[in-house]
Amino acid sequence: MSPFSSASRLRRIAISALLLASCALGGCSSIDRLSQIGEQPKLSAIDNPTTQPGYKPVQMPMPKPEVASYNPNSLWRNGSRAFFKDQRAHQVGDLLTVTVNITDKANIANETQRSRTNSENSGITDFIGAQTITQPNKILPGRILTADSTAASDGKGSVNRTEALQTNVAAVVTQVLPNGNLVVEGKQEIRVNYEIRELIVAGIVRPEDIQSDNTIDSTKIAQARIAYGGRGQIMDVQQPRYGQQVMDVLLPF
Repeated sequence: MSPFSSASRLRRIAISALLLASCALGGCSSIDRLSQIGEQPKLSAIDNPTTQPGYKPVQMPMPKPEVASYNPNSLWRNGSRAFFKDQRAHQVGDLLTVTVNITDKANIANETQRSRTNSENSGITDFIGAQTITQPNKILPGRILTADSTAASDGKGSVNRTEALQTNVAAVVTQVLPNGNLVVEGKQEIRVNYEIRELIVAGIVRPEDIQSDNTIDSTKIAQARIAYGGRGQIMDVQQPRYGQQVMDVLLPF
């Protein structure tokens, strides 16, 4: 066997070991990233939100159902929300547009200082005539216990955050609650070059808050869940390496 074949075999073994280690640490994501070098990130498939593994129907306190009653010679029915039917979202599968308008600014600073000093001394100067003995220090020390402790801490924290997000996203009605409120969920993906920006909106809305053009403001969504982020080459560079993340979790200091 030539030394060149041995070196190539060792090189293949080393590469395989590195791939296995990357797979163990990063859930085989490194192998997937290597296979996608030079390729654009793929968009997610359009799926039914209710079939996702983590999907759970929303359960909220509901009022007692009202029994519908009809009046003779009247077009109005008790419990109706409108006299004429409109085209706004009202049942599972309908679409509505969510206007996301978030402008948030926070500036917080605090400091906590703490210090403590303790000193404990315990001794016996004369115990049953110990002073009359020729060498009392060898039999009975002057101090039996001496303890000193000092503790101090100084913690500082500050938050200076400014967030602004204005966009529109279409959401689908995934559930109608017994009182008529709608559970909506929408996801939007935009790919620019090699970066994908994701916008996810979910929550509970009242049909009365949906405007005539079938839009609703994000401030009127109860239990709102709004996520805005991205994935791709830029996001990958901003993330620390797997080894650094592991060390940050394991190291206690």
